[in-house]
Amino acid sequence: MNFKPLVRLFGVGSCLVGLRAQPEAVTLPELTVNSPRVANQSPTGTFAMPVSALRYDPRVDLEGRNLAEAQADVTLRGGIFENTGFRLGAVSLSDPQTGHYFAEIPIAPAMLGTPEILTGAEHALQASNSTVGAIAYGWRPIRTGGMAAVGFGQYHLDREEFYQGAAGGSETAGQRLAGDIAWAHSRSDGSVPLGESRFDRANVRLQLAGANSQTDLFAGYQAKFFGWPNLYTPFNSDETENLESLLYGINHRTSLGHGDFVEAGIFRRRNKDDYAFNRFAPLGAVHPFQHTTWEGGAAAGGRSTFDALSLNYRAEISTDELRSTSLTFGRFNTRTIGKFSLVPEKSWAIDGHSQLVVKAGAALDHSDRNGGATSPIVEIAREWAGGAVRRIYASYAESTQLPSYTALNSSATSGLFRGNPNLGRETSRNTELGARGELAGWNAEAAVFYRRDDSLVDWTFKRGVTARSANAVNLQTTGAELVARRSWGAFDLVLGYTALGKSSDYRGAPVDASFYALNYARQRLTAAIVARIGRGFELRFDNVARVQASNLLRTAGGDSALTSALGLAYRPTAWRGVMFTAQADNLWSSPFQEIPAVPAASRQVSLGAGYTW
Repeated sequence: MNFKPLVRLFGVGSCLVGLRAQPEAVTLPELTVNSPRVANQSPTGTFAMPVSALRYDPRVDLEGRNLAEAQADVTLRGGIFENTGFRLGAVSLSDPQTGHYFAEIPIAPAMLGTPEILTGAEHALQASNSTVGAIAYGWRPIRTGGMAAVGFGQYHLDREEFYQGAAGGSETAGQRLAGDIAWAHSRSDGSVPLGESRFDRANVRLQLAGANSQTDLFAGYQAKFFGWPNLYTPFNSDETENLESLLYGINHRTSLGHGDFVEAGIFRRRNKDDYAFNRFAPLGAVHPFQHTTWEGGAAAGGRSTFDALSLNYRAEISTDELRSTSLTFGRFNTRTIGKFSLVPEKSWAIDGHSQLVVKAGAALDHSDRNGGATSPIVEIAREWAGGAVRRIYASYAESTQLPSYTALNSSATSGLFRGNPNLGRETSRNTELGARGELAGWNAEAAVFYRRDDSLVDWTFKRGVTARSANAVNLQTTGAELVARRSWGAFDLVLGYTALGKSSDYRGAPVDASFYALNYARQRLTAAIVARIGRGFELRFDNVARVQASNLLRTAGGDSALTSALGLAYRPTAWRGVMFTAQADNLWSSPFQEIPAVPAASRQVSLGAGYTW
């Protein structure tokens, strides 16, 4: 193993922390992605999207094609892109065609809260149709104010953003009416030839909020065109993607006090995908892969306490439909999926400073196409009101999901993507131990886990076959993860470390390499540093060092890498609300291929200016 990236990262971090501390602090505008686990809240090459907050998150390994905001596979704990779910308010969002589009959420980050990472028993209870974990976003309360920003940079980049929120000054029956709108645009020639992008997004939201409740009626539209060589295949082709996403719905949440709440929502989503394997093919053959999916659903859940017993519950149902020019070889193109979870919770006081909390229940998944499955959820925890250790826990949880239409409905014998109509329900069994605490100014959380995935759908490569194939694999993953945070007067530091090991069984299928299941970091170290260096300046530095599992499909960058993003913000004290920024992504211009055979984006530098009111 090559540990140089890890050593280099520690050296860079030590130099920054060694800077002279300044007492003067500067706060960046609140209308950002707003994740405390990363330093740079916005990307360099386009406007911020919900996925932007995950680029350097210590618990998320985000594998990008072109920009992360163009197309990114979001993975947790060594899972693959289709194992990670997304939640928006009460509802789970996905794309029935492919997990590559799970993160296509056409909502401005200014409307959303901090992304929450759900794993283990918490994920099994609170998310649907995912097995390893989920990313959950809540709706941010609207306040009167707004922002406008522009940016330009290398590769003819230009970007513009606008946001305006307005909250009513008076209340009616304890409720206040508010609304906000957002618009964003970016264009770039791309950091590699034929890697251009054009992105647009528009949002509108109405909100009715009281002291303990909030209702959001929302709509979002996003259009993205981008090109990249070897975007999805390793066959040296110049590929393009043209995506249009539409999402609308309503969400309501009421806080009942003492941790109890109820939340419900309904939504409708449409995703249109026009993918070209060869952008220069003759007219008539250039767009053989066109897909449109519809997904709609409703969910309700919460926590209610009755005397000494609390009930954690959640129910969700969704339907989907696919229309496609190429995904026509399966057994169906519509589906209904449902999930119901019920997990009772009981607490016992052990002494005057701690308590024992036991949760034990189950989730029931069902589909009109694949039958059902019952999954146990158990967690035992001890919690302290003070002291160095605040919580320790042990949990066991199972979760299931269904394959996407690309895996089910692609031809099994021809084409670039070989599917299998007989793929069934995927099951994950997760056992873990974890702890959270505070010591010497540090806040830390750690977990060790063992996960067994049965019938997981992976995309694989076989020498001599010009295609990638969907194959079921049984995986065993062991891992450990640690996240530690500390703030000083002029510095914030977040460190993360993940170690993973895997064993696989492809059940006799001819497999020479895996694009996803066996593409993981054996060791991954992150460091996010914010340095308030005085006189209105703030330095933000994100870093990821990794030692990756070997993969014969990876053609550049080796199996170890250090990638960084460096940003500098300046807010002149004489100009209230004005901010100037300079930022570089892939600071060291690392050629490491996050997805094997997909070329890395080169270093990109941009400048920006914004005004917040």
